[in-house]
Amino acid sequence: MAKLKLGPIADDKPVKVTVELPASLHRDLIAYAEILARENNHAPTDPMRLIVPMLERFIATDRFFAKARRTVTPSRSEN
Repeated sequence: MAKLKLGPIADDKPVKVTVELPASLHRDLIAYAEILARENNHAPTDPMRLIVPMLERFIATDRFFAKARRTVTPSRSEN
């Protein structure tokens, strides 16, 4: 069986986020959380806790974004 792109979810302080998801995406997150729990032999994670690591993984593996980010000079705000 192929490995999922996400590993175990870090047990970190929760951050409250409000987001509207299509019902189909919510169902996919629930299914992903269940499969992730089975693969890591622990209780299912709240599907909403998958959003941050998924976004982090997506950004970390986006080659175009990494290249573009290296070429952008961070702006400094002056008071």
